[in-house]
Amino acid sequence: MKLHILYYLFLTGILLSACEKADKYNPSPRDNFEALWRILDENYCFFEFKNIDWDEVHDRYSVQIDDKMSQYDLFDVLGKMLAELKDGHTNLFSSFDVARYWAWYEDYPANFDSDIQKNYLGTDYKIAGGLKYKCLSDNQVGYVYYGNFSSGVGESNLDNMFLHFKDCKGIIFDVRNNGGGAMSNSDRITQRFLEEKILTGYVMYKKGNGHNDFSTPYPLYLSPSDRLRWQKPVIVLTNRHCYSATNNFVSTMRLLPHVMIMGDRTGGGSGFPFTTELPIGWSVRFSACPILDADKKHTEFGIDPDQEVAMTKEDMQKGKDTIIEAAISRLLSGSELSEPDINKISPEILAD
Repeated sequence: MKLHILYYLFLTGILLSACEKADKYNPSPRDNFEALWRILDENYCFFEFKNIDWDEVHDRYSVQIDDKMSQYDLFDVLGKMLAELKDGHTNLFSSFDVARYWAWYEDYPANFDSDIQKNYLGTDYKIAGGLKYKCLSDNQVGYVYYGNFSSGVGESNLDNMFLHFKDCKGIIFDVRNNGGGAMSNSDRITQRFLEEKILTGYVMYKKGNGHNDFSTPYPLYLSPSDRLRWQKPVIVLTNRHCYSATNNFVSTMRLLPHVMIMGDRTGGGSGFPFTTELPIGWSVRFSACPILDADKKHTEFGIDPDQEVAMTKEDMQKGKDTIIEAAISRLLSGSELSEPDINKISPEILAD
């Protein structure tokens, strides 16, 4: 997908000149603290949106830096400073630990249980690349689980999955607990649900060192696949653990008239990440380019579902997934999700 080339060009054109890779090893706690703070100050993309006073953060953590402190203590302080960004795309990597921010999903109900999911998938489900799929409710509803956008999904995988569901009234596409991965897989899957080229969002890049020095939003488009496409109803299941590429997938799928998003708010993660290095040799990853939705709005803090559904204790005790059950009921009810043609599957002929 050309979008990924575009992202890369934005990043290399701006960040390679802004982020200095450490050419000489320097273990000084003070120097590494200042280097990390400056890299983020000049390149992180959500200071204004999140209303973060990065100067105040500097002063608060600077007093904790002592040139006699161990590398382990330094790592802990730097990791805590990065956590002030509340960004799951921001990490510090050393040979002994990875600093991470996980509160974007840890502080919320799970709304997913892999043991209960087995009651629907069983052991006889089909596997096509990273997809697990099966027909439910007397073959009236197709159920797909995709747990990681880093798991490969080829065109033939998608062709065969849709053919398996050809007699179903609709599909449940479950991406709960999918923390993201390759946007190329997100685009490849989404293209199978399109009827025409659509505007999916915008990307901006830093063009200066100021916190709000961004380019004008550049539009991003996605075109339909020229292979088998699905235009019957689709319900996408989400929870707070849907992040990064999964958030992007939900942001695009919700634009389609025959698609409903059901479950819980996604976890967000709309900043395109970039990685550079500190003088001590540790790597730092952070959100460098904001990706906006089709309305030019940030989705960094997540996307609300069209229909909010939470798993209940009563259902879980019975081995039922409240969200899957709600999706099945909606598809079997015959009520329109928006304005879909519920009998349509595109006539493209499969290629070998």
